[in-house]
Amino acid sequence: MSTSPHGNIGSLASRASWVEIVLKLLSIIGLLYLFILSITLLGAAFKLAGKETAEAIFGATTNPLVGLAIGILATAIIQSSSTTTTIIVGLVGTGLLTFESAVPMVMGANVGTSVTNTVVSLAHISRGEEFKRAFAGSVVHDFFNLCAVAVLLPLQWHFNIIGKSALVLGEMFEGFGGLKFSSPLGAMTKPVASEIIHYTGDSAWLAALLAMVLLFVALRYIVKVLKSMVLARVEIFFQRYVFRNAALGLVLGVSLTVLVQSSSITTSLVIPLLGAGVITLNQVFPYMLGANVGTTITAFLASFVTGSPQAVSVAFAHLIFNIYGIGVFWPLKRIPIGLATRLAEMTQKSRLLPIAYIIVVFFVLPGMVLLMMR
Repeated sequence: MSTSPHGNIGSLASRASWVEIVLKLLSIIGLLYLFILSITLLGAAFKLAGKETAEAIFGATTNPLVGLAIGILATAIIQSSSTTTTIIVGLVGTGLLTFESAVPMVMGANVGTSVTNTVVSLAHISRGEEFKRAFAGSVVHDFFNLCAVAVLLPLQWHFNIIGKSALVLGEMFEGFGGLKFSSPLGAMTKPVASEIIHYTGDSAWLAALLAMVLLFVALRYIVKVLKSMVLARVEIFFQRYVFRNAALGLVLGVSLTVLVQSSSITTSLVIPLLGAGVITLNQVFPYMLGANVGTTITAFLASFVTGSPQAVSVAFAHLIFNIYGIGVFWPLKRIPIGLATRLAEMTQKSRLLPIAYIIVVFFVLPGMVLLMMR
């Protein structure tokens, strides 16, 4: 029985196609590692330059606006809400900061953490429509956090709606401690980032520059490889299995962030997919909210180590703030999504606008509040 030459050619073509797909998937995995390494390195560089500064600006304050500004600025400086909330929890646990002062700071940390994925979106800035999609996807996280603060901070200020619930829950966990959890991604990237910083002579700015170069290279080629694959198949995979409904997106955001202990990483991971048009802004919105909830795990772990009910209450305040925010803006998602879409459209007229937005929202405005009100 003879085999058709056309059948052999088809079989070889099919194998070659699968080999190409596997190689591209492996290249995406490698590029994702490079991408996560760049974020880890960037965070380490900012910590090297600014952690002491961030700790110095924490202090007891009875003004919620000042507390909010401290949280935003400290998190923007060190590029990690987990670090900020851990510092806050530690200060409350040792009695150097009151619980009442800590709650607005935690809200500010929630806002400040979204600076990372907004910076990540700048890697697409030279490519029109792609940048518009990526930037809208990054700032929808910002606008959700800002809208949540606009509604919940006055309610917390006047009625202590977050504080009361958090204190009750914190007292229930009195004496509960000794938990530890290590991020697997941290284990893979932190040693490499430490070596890179060592070879830069502990230069924070040189390490930050190198991190930005790695970030831009990784993102550029992630998008390129995704586009070179059968985009329709990739799109179907994400729409059918990963982001097929809002609840699944929310759960995925929570789960991934708990696993890697960094909402900056989990939210930044979807920016290239948004830029490539694989997923939509409406699909990614619940995922961003889930990442906000997932990032509270670090504060819980830090608070359980202290064994202080007040410190545990701060962690609960972080969680409750995010749950209340979701309760308010899940039905009103048109507001943050609409604001993000409008701002992204405006960036098409001026490439300086997104850079100005980052500087003003995350650094200038909170800095001015501190100067004028503290």
